Amino acid sequence: MAADVIIADRGEFIDALRQLRRGCVLVRAADTDRRCVLDGSVVYTAYRPLAQYRLIDEFSNPDGFPNFHYYRLSPRGREFADRACDTWRRQPLLRRLAVRLTG
Repeated sequence: MAADVIIADRGEFIDALRQLRRGCVLVRAADTDRRCVLDGSVVYTAYRPLAQYRLIDEFSNPDGFPNFHYYRLSPRGREFADRACDTWRRQPLLRRLAVRLTG
């Protein structure tokens, strides 16, 4: 199933990985809502690949709201995020800009 997942916005995806590496929590309001919030910003497309590639794990948040889902990086996700963020930083600035503009 994960092979069918397309990362629609690579800039948003790498930003989400970077924030999750810093310990931020991804919050999703409902199973039917495709949008999530991560460190105060709306995440539109990164949730699906993060979940389907098993890069995030849901956790129980007793201080959170009922019917909300809370996610943090899985061990697999942390390893992937470390490699992906390192590779991203080594890309030339113009290439990173082009990815941000084209998705």
